[in-house]
Amino acid sequence: MGEKIKLNKKVDLSSKEEYERCVSELINHEMVESMKDFIQHGDITCLDHCLSVSYYSYLVCKKFGFDYHSAARGGLLHDFFLYDWHEERTYDGLHGFEHPNIALNNANKYFNLNEIEKDIIKKHMWPLTVKFPKYKEAYVVSFVDKYCAILETVNGRRKR
Repeated sequence: MGEKIKLNKKVDLSSKEEYERCVSELINHEMVESMKDFIQHGDITCLDHCLSVSYYSYLVCKKFGFDYHSAARGGLLHDFFLYDWHEERTYDGLHGFEHPNIALNNANKYFNLNEIEKDIIKKHMWPLTVKFPKYKEAYVVSFVDKYCAILETVNGRRKR
């Protein structure tokens, strides 16, 4: 995925370039790239969903003076579970409850994460995760994730 990240959002180029620097280590990794092989919501790939969550979380956190670097990285890896959750069943329990831990384990295998990034990945399904996020950036990613998922699901249904 060596080409520039494709974001069809209207923003100034300096923000887009800064965002790309935040996630460059991750986006060029073959395992992150493999997320394009899995559908997340409707006809949206897991990678496209995570890019949207990551980018919008970056923008919100930057606007409010939060750690936008960690939000961008954690947002990109929040669904780094690497399987088709519509078909495969390689875990006990329900996907909604189990995939944050699977994503965090995978992310820890391939990347050095800070505590904020770990909290984002582990608790992005709050309130299903029961434990409250520890950092404000994790709340941002959790809410942005839900917003993106709703839009992706509704738009997918409209297309059908």
